[in-house]
Amino acid sequence: MTDSTSITHAFFALHHGLPRQGPGSDDTTRRLLSLAGALPERPRALDLGCGPGRAALLLAAEAGARVTAVDLHEPFLDELRASAEARGLTGSITTLKADMAELPCPDGSFDLVWAESSVYGIGFDTALHAWRRLLAPGGALVLTECEWTTAEPSAEARAFWERHYTLRTSEANTRAATGAGYSVLGVHTQPESDWEEYYGPLAARADAVSAEKAAAPGMAEALAATREEIAMRREHGSEYGYTGYVLRPADSWPTRPETAADVAAVRAVNAAAFETEAEADLVDALRTDPEAWLPGLSYVAEAPDGSVAAYALITRCRVDGAPALALAPVATLPEHQRTGAGSAVVRAVLDAARARGERLVLVLGHPAYYPRFGFRPASGYGIRPGFEVPDEAMMALVLNGADDSGPLPRGTIRYPAAFGV
Repeated sequence: MTDSTSITHAFFALHHGLPRQGPGSDDTTRRLLSLAGALPERPRALDLGCGPGRAALLLAAEAGARVTAVDLHEPFLDELRASAEARGLTGSITTLKADMAELPCPDGSFDLVWAESSVYGIGFDTALHAWRRLLAPGGALVLTECEWTTAEPSAEARAFWERHYTLRTSEANTRAATGAGYSVLGVHTQPESDWEEYYGPLAARADAVSAEKAAAPGMAEALAATREEIAMRREHGSEYGYTGYVLRPADSWPTRPETAADVAAVRAVNAAAFETEAEADLVDALRTDPEAWLPGLSYVAEAPDGSVAAYALITRCRVDGAPALALAPVATLPEHQRTGAGSAVVRAVLDAARARGERLVLVLGHPAYYPRFGFRPASGYGIRPGFEVPDEAMMALVLNGADDSGPLPRGTIRYPAAFGV
């Protein structure tokens, strides 16, 4: 029986010189970078499990980042250093041989912590907790994770993954991220072409291994495992996939779903935040509409004394008959305005909607405020209200990609009757 060390060495020999060590693409790296929002002029980036450094090279070249690229396998770091030199990026990339779980880096030292196709090395939950300390204020954690894309995976797919890594659904991973104290800035479902970009060169390499090299210690096992993995993807690829998450440590204001004990306080917040009690009446009316009210999407932010400081509500609406969500109202007690309480409760309720698997949220609001959460003019998606408002005030946010669920709905928004429009 071949020892594990020989198999590991054979595995790395099989992968040396390949452009990627996991599913991905430059387009996916760019998409994840765009979801991270505004960055410093020369962001400090930490690329964990960098492999030959495809992401590190892009971050340095296109984002102007000063990248610390980390991997335990020195030959991968050698490949990255050679590529950086060839592209004139030597001064922008520093390599570090280190364990992702035991990083010798000071707290708060990076604007971006990046991990494409590598978080499985220590596990999603461990990464969320271990890497948070590394983020500077306003910094973002970007990672990709393999997860189930169906509620009922086949016995074959389950058996395969149980031997390698525990997969969860996107909903479970989103809940893990928010439970670990992050706000979700964006989610990106990686396309099938990202798998082809990895498996294409790997399959060609496996097929080209000579009989002499195939006889080397551990190589037969490495080849068998590689071919099994590629075959599993070919036969069961609709059951699992990679998803990119862009996360930021949540606001300091604690948030939670409202409880029955909060109803009076929620009304008081809405009454105090607006000139009339119309919004408070709206919330009370929506509570009685079973087609509009969505349990778990009525959120509060707590003041230090535990009282309700801010409120945000998401209810069901329709776009040309297809289900969507309406964010309204959002309210903050006057004494807590401009403190971040309102932003915290909005991010929390959007994260809760994303975790439910919802795709589309609409808001009629101030065009200088809501874009910070990712909202864009709804007209750009072919969505319009059934009444006259400035185009820039009617906004939409895509919570989850449309890759697996078809295109987003287009047409006219129909609000619950309580809105009176």
